Amino acid sequence: MQLSHGGETSPTGVPVARWSVEQVLALAPDAASRKAGTRLGAAGPWSGTGCDARGAVWGLCRGSGSTLYRTVVDTTGPAYACSCPSRKFPCKHALGLLLLRASDDAAFRPAEPSDWVETWLAGRRARAAQRGSSSAAGGDGARGPADTDAARKRAERRAERVTGGAQELEQRLADLLRGGLAATDRSGYGLWEETAARMVDAQAPGLAVRVRELGAITGSGAGWPVRLLEECALLHLLDTAWLGRDRLPDPLAATVRTRVGLPMSAEGPPVRDHWLVLAQYDTPDGRIVTRRIWLYGLRSGRTALLLSFGAAGRSPAQALPVGATIDAELTPYPGGGQLRAELGEQFGTTAAAGPPPGIAAADAPAVYGNALREDPWLEAWPVTLRDVIPVPSKDGWQVADAHAGAHTDARAGAHADSAADEPADGPVDGRTGSALPIAPAALSRPGLWKLVALSGGGPVTVFGELGHRGFDPFAAWDPGEREEGGGTTGGSLVQLV
Repeated sequence: MQLSHGGETSPTGVPVARWSVEQVLALAPDAASRKAGTRLGAAGPWSGTGCDARGAVWGLCRGSGSTLYRTVVDTTGPAYACSCPSRKFPCKHALGLLLLRASDDAAFRPAEPSDWVETWLAGRRARAAQRGSSSAAGGDGARGPADTDAARKRAERRAERVTGGAQELEQRLADLLRGGLAATDRSGYGLWEETAARMVDAQAPGLAVRVRELGAITGSGAGWPVRLLEECALLHLLDTAWLGRDRLPDPLAATVRTRVGLPMSAEGPPVRDHWLVLAQYDTPDGRIVTRRIWLYGLRSGRTALLLSFGAAGRSPAQALPVGATIDAELTPYPGGGQLRAELGEQFGTTAAAGPPPGIAAADAPAVYGNALREDPWLEAWPVTLRDVIPVPSKDGWQVADAHAGAHTDARAGAHADSAADEPADGPVDGRTGSALPIAPAALSRPGLWKLVALSGGGPVTVFGELGHRGFDPFAAWDPGEREEGGGTTGGSLVQLV
């Protein structure tokens, strides 16, 4: 997906991007809001529409009665306000306003905000300034020492409980191995659930999640004892790392605390950059929904992950338009890799940018391997693959380096199964072609066919996560114009999840 054409110029001279229809629909909290907002995305129910150079969009929407709902959106947030009684954010009126903005440029003309719009915008600016001054002052100095001392005592008590849970888990793993892994399928899932409940009691939710995952491996198909042994080894490594955390380097110790399930806060100096929104997707995690937003800093070259959470059946509140570039500050969390960050002050939304610098598929496993040194429990690592072609394989699909030769032509597909093993027609940097399997989770998603259609047998740039299960594509750029030498410039961003 891409930003709509055009855009206004902010007071700082940076263009404020206008969102596309797909980007707006991705912000909807649920399917019902998406459908209702689509019905309001036409000019009929709207009057008094306008926009300004700072990214505000507003209008009056006719409801079922005589009431006109006042709706305003600050696209630099994004943030929404509407006089309707809905408790959803954004509500259908905000979605309809943005959809109208994306599809009908003539419906909005630059203007000075109405009084009710200016009042809301001024309130937002005042609250942001207050948060900034409070942060700079370090909060309430009178309560700080007492609060810090109480927090330290709570943390110590919780660490003692987690230590007790880790020691108990070590004993259970030893008993499991003593009895033989192959016999665990006769114990049923109750054994694992009871152990996971003990970890919850020990205030170690990260350990509880991993124990439940062990229960899902048992009897899961051919070779399950090997997979169970591998995961038990990783769990044992996490246990022993927690018990010996005082001897670990600070970044690794922070990673262990995170993996065990202790809450961590973003710390360190914020990084201001123009952050390209690469992908946004939701994952059900039991009773909550986890939203992951991947960002790439155009100046710093850093990749960052924003996490937010919502109750089951409801989308998390934090949402950013995929394909946009936001001027914002991010504060990293401690731990290996420092990928997770907290979104701070935002200064505007700028025009779309091209893809991050990519690497060849042949180089990606080394990148993931290096990341495992910082976090041995890492499931996957974000990578951007440049000039790869999706091709079918015997067990599904794979992405192959374009220099693997004609065997990677997806339209022919005649020799796709051997694409990763065949040498290139001409060596590139002395290497032969290489391919990465597409992760099983991506094989059933329609995004895979988007990627295949986008490629059309030619090379594309793809962003996703590479892990031990393969490469999971999240976004791709249309090929754009072909560069000299067979490369591509990369055009608009297409989300694949």
